[in-house]
Amino acid sequence: MEKPTIHPYIPILIGVISVAMSAIFVKMTTADAGVTAFYRMLFSILLMSPVFLYSYLPEIKKLNRRDWVFSAIAGIFLAFHFILWFESLNYTSVASSTVLVTLQPLFAFAGTYFFFKERLSAKTLISGAVAITGSVVIAYGDFQVSGSALFGDILALIACALITAYLLFGQDVRKRLSLVTYTFIVYSFSTISLFFYIIAKEESFGPYPKEEWMWFILLALIPNLLGHTLFNWAVKWVSTNVISIAILFEPVGAAILAYFILGELVSKSQIIGGSIVIAGLLFFVTDYKKIRKIFFRKSA
Repeated sequence: MEKPTIHPYIPILIGVISVAMSAIFVKMTTADAGVTAFYRMLFSILLMSPVFLYSYLPEIKKLNRRDWVFSAIAGIFLAFHFILWFESLNYTSVASSTVLVTLQPLFAFAGTYFFFKERLSAKTLISGAVAITGSVVIAYGDFQVSGSALFGDILALIACALITAYLLFGQDVRKRLSLVTYTFIVYSFSTISLFFYIIAKEESFGPYPKEEWMWFILLALIPNLLGHTLFNWAVKWVSTNVISIAILFEPVGAAILAYFILGELVSKSQIIGGSIVIAGLLFFVTDYKKIRKIFFRKSA
């Protein structure tokens, strides 16, 4: 077995912390949700441009008309995922919002069932029921706090559905392209969508104070480029199950960071509901028959 220079769990841990920072950075901004999403995506493609133009530009010849259409649709869904998720953070807590957005596997197997006729196993149904129960506990607790918190929860759930649609439309195109090329194309379509959204909403592109530009750049650099790049590096050395399980703990990291940085307290319903959601999703992504392969994968 080829050994990595550092233990893969270290980059995975850094990756989880990186993506968990996303909600914190959004909370720190004062710009509208669409503007924050636009600059996050714009700075992402600007930072990726040198690598893409130097090494991957010829790869776009592989795309046919259907690929371009699907990539554009995926980019639009990604754009509105960010808009609604960022907006949800204006109404509900980091803990609730990130837990509900993490329900993406539920929407994924619902989408594959309705659109690709994939059968749902008993394990899938059980894990889905458990996770939904947890989300109901969170929503009920937030409703007890205020109606606006519940509204934020609903926005986070819709954002979760949109990120699933983004993945479903992009999965076929991704099979024929490198990660860099596919990401650059979809991020570009997402940025264009957000540009026209801001114009339609008559929101402001600026000027903003220096601190605001710092948050925009950090959103692009840390959650987008650093976090997901580390996951993509680690998947060479460990099972994808490890990555899937690690990402489920993003809400835990986000809630801890929100407590220390933003002073957000975590309610009893959020702790109970979040724990139930994570338990349900862990049950879904963990393959107990191949549990010994979860930690390190043999190279071919």
